[in-house]
Amino acid sequence: MKTDFETLKALSTYTINHLKQAEMIEFAVDTRAELIDALATEYGVSFATDENIKEQAIEEVEEKFGEDIPGDITETEMFNHARKEIIKSFNGENIGGLYLMESLHNIAIRVKNFILTNDLVEDVFASDEEIIDFTIDRLRNFAPKRN
Repeated sequence: MKTDFETLKALSTYTINHLKQAEMIEFAVDTRAELIDALATEYGVSFATDENIKEQAIEEVEEKFGEDIPGDITETEMFNHARKEIIKSFNGENIGGLYLMESLHNIAIRVKNFILTNDLVEDVFASDEEIIDFTIDRLRNFAPKRN
């Protein structure tokens, strides 16, 4: 399965739903989609998608060899090598096909800060540590196909 911004939105939906079901946050139902999009954008800082890696690999190949590469760049050995090196830089750590650009703990802190400061979240009913621990636990169980 290839990951892209829609995968980040699925993770965001998953996170928001679990926080709401656990009665840790409150928000107006009519702002749910906007809240999901905002968290997905925030997750974009913490996770790299297959789409991001592809774009980065293309940039690296073009940087080395210029724009004169014939045919589909994504089918070249240079592209595949660059892509594998980028993925290796994440130490193989991924959740649901999303590559971690920072630790789970730091991602959970980012989520906590997001829900505490986002105007779309009306109320928060959990401590900082409860939110962080809950988020780490939920992130570990995320699988886009299952959710």
